Amino acid sequence: MSGSSERSPLPQLAVIAFLAVAMIAYCCVIVFWAWDIISAGGSRNIMLGVAVLVLPLIGMWVLWAILRNGLAHQRLVRLAREAGRDLDVSGLPTMPSGRVQRDAADALFAEVKAEYEAGPDDWLATYRLARAYDYAGDRSRARTWMTKAVQLERRQQP
Repeated sequence: MSGSSERSPLPQLAVIAFLAVAMIAYCCVIVFWAWDIISAGGSRNIMLGVAVLVLPLIGMWVLWAILRNGLAHQRLVRLAREAGRDLDVSGLPTMPSGRVQRDAADALFAEVKAEYEAGPDDWLATYRLARAYDYAGDRSRARTWMTKAVQLERRQQP
């Protein structure tokens, strides 16, 4: 198991829940403001009110997409751990911040990339590659590969 898996997820879940509730409340306020603008009448007010209504729709779509992706990624973490194939970085040297040292992360990445190249259609190998990118500090590629791992795992479901 990775070193970060030993921490409790409750603080992060509390922050996520708080931000989601705040976003929903904010969107409700915007809907009421838009309704007030539309209720005032006049073509300009109606157009402005309808335009303002678009903002909470976009916000709720973004919230849903982020939560859906987070849940999908957590599902892969759980499945990888159950299969005994999550990346174990507990023995790697870390910096004072807790991040894996760059040389160790690069060596881990090379090992995991070779594993992926041997089985590019395996969602677990793709998941491990995404985690290795993250440990190596390349968050953008980590997200891209995690998305691919989620897609591969979904395709392999019965």
